[in-house]
Parts: sequence; structure tokens; C-alpha cells
Amino acid sequence: MNLLKRYVLLFLLCCPVLGATVHAQKATISVSIDSAAILIGEQTVLHLAITADPGQAVRLLIPSETIMPGVEVLNVSPTDSTIIDDRLNLKHDILITSFDSSLYLLPPIKAVINEDDTIYSNQVALKVSTIPVNIDKPDEFFDIKDVWKPPFVLADYYGIIYGILLGVFAICVIGYVIQRMRNRKNISEEIISSEPLLPPFEQAIHDLDNIKVQKLWQQGLNKQYYSILTEVLRRYIMRRFDVNAMEMTSTEILDALRRKDLSSTYDNLKQILVLSDFVKFAKVHPLPDENELSMTNAYIFVNGTKPEEKPVEQDQSEETIETNNKEKE
Repeated sequence: MNLLKRYVLLFLLCCPVLGATVHAQKATISVSIDSAAILIGEQTVLHLAITADPGQAVRLLIPSETIMPGVEVLNVSPTDSTIIDDRLNLKHDILITSFDSSLYLLPPIKAVINEDDTIYSNQVALKVSTIPVNIDKPDEFFDIKDVWKPPFVLADYYGIIYGILLGVFAICVIGYVIQRMRNRKNISEEIISSEPLLPPFEQAIHDLDNIKVQKLWQQGLNKQYYSILTEVLRRYIMRRFDVNAMEMTSTEILDALRRKDLSSTYDNLKQILVLSDFVKFAKVHPLPDENELSMTNAYIFVNGTKPEEKPVEQDQSEETIETNNKEKE
């Protein structure tokens, strides 16, 4: 009887110790690998899982650069911790690669529990293979991976789009300017006849009449109107007074004509040339009355400088008639 009491008492004393031992389970660590066979330069991931009690301090010992010679560590993910069934679960992903072909038995990963207990993971194997070589054509080399095309981003092509639009705009502007110049040239050729030339006075009047018919300034073509008007007058001055007016400025033309007896028409020509310079170089827009006045002054200048016709002397005419009568007899 006394012996039975002793066993019961011993059992009661051991129960707390057994309960504590059962409650404090041993921490575990395991490793798995995504792909155990890769080519040189490819990457694979080691999945590390640790299970421990919530109150235990776990310190994982992961190499920062290489797990072993030939196997490099590229990245270690942050710790993912969860508590399931009163157990602390820690997860890490380790990205590794290798540039040496071989069969590697990766060493176990270590973890320190409560600074006094070290546990080790299982070991996994990694096979790294080289690129197959065509023995018949050993000089042929191929990339391990195909070239990746970047995703389409419209902003990357803004420079090209703006360049094309700017080029099209420049072409349109150049074409418009060339067309305007051609139109002006055609109008100028229609108004100012070249060959055959009439006498200076008749030619000038003919060209001034053509300018009036075209009604250039009424269409807003002030610059073209004064360019053609002054060109007609310059040609007339060159032929009438033997002055190289086509190569002279307005001031030089007026200075050259000041020495001639043009007192009655000098101011008329000056009004035209001065206003023409303002229109062509200062982009002045004359009033309709000023445009009409310029045309009127042009007619006045041409008519006022028309060479006088020499009257045929009556005596010479009579002698000519008598001579003709004698020749007939």
C-alpha cells in the first residue's frame, strides 16, 4: 500500500514537467526549391519555412552573397510571419543563380533559437547545365534568353511625332510661300510686258492700264501693287532718261532726276517712291485714297515727262512733194 502511494506521488510531481515538455515543441526549418535544374545564368527560388513557438526568438543565418562556391544569392525577401494553431510560421524566399555548370548539393540553412539552440534545414540539389552546342557548327552562339521587347509607351514616341508634325508644317509653309511667289511672278509678268517693247511712253501707259485692271490693292495685295507700280516707273525712267533706275534705291533715283528739269512732276514721283518704301519695308497699310493717288501721280509723271514731238517744217514738206512729182515725171 505504501508502495502504491509512492508511485502516485511521483506521478503527480512529474506531470508539470511532462506538460511543459509537451507544450514547448521543437522548432523546425525546411527548404524547397522551385526548379532543381536550370541553365547557366537562369534563376530559381529557395523557399525557406520555419516553425517555432510564438515566444521563441528566431535568428535566421542566410548568406548575403553566396550559398556555396558557384551559387550566388541575388535577393532575400522580407520575413512573412503568421501564427497558425498557436505556432509561429516564418517564410523567406531566396533568389539564387549560377554561372558555372555543375551539380550542387546546397548546404543546409541554419537558424538560431533563443540564442542557445541551432537547427538545420534539409539539403536540396541544384543542377546547372550549359547551352547545348552544335558540334558540327561550334562557332554558332545563341543567347540564353531572347531579347525582350519593351512595352509600348506612347510618351516614348512624342519626339518622333512632334518632329513629323513640325516637318509637315514646315513643308506646308514652304509650299505656300513658293506658290505665293509664283503667283506674284505670274501676275507681274502679265502686267509688265517684256517683248516686243513699245516706245517708253506708250509702254509705261500700257503697263499702268494693266495694273488698274488687276485691282491688286483692292484685294489686299498692297506690297505687290507698289512693287509692280514702281517697277513700271523704273523701266520708264531708265529708257526715258538713260538712268539705271532698276539698280538704284528710291533716294538715288530722286537725286538723279533732281538735276533734270522735272519740277512739275518731281513731287508726284517722290510721293509714289516714298510710300512704296514704307509699304515694302515698314509693312505700312495705305488708305484707299493713298493708293488711288499713287496711280494718279504715276500717270501724271509719265504724261508730264513725255518727249515732245518735233513738228515737221512746211518748207521741207513742200520740197519733198516737188521731188516726188519730178521723179514720177
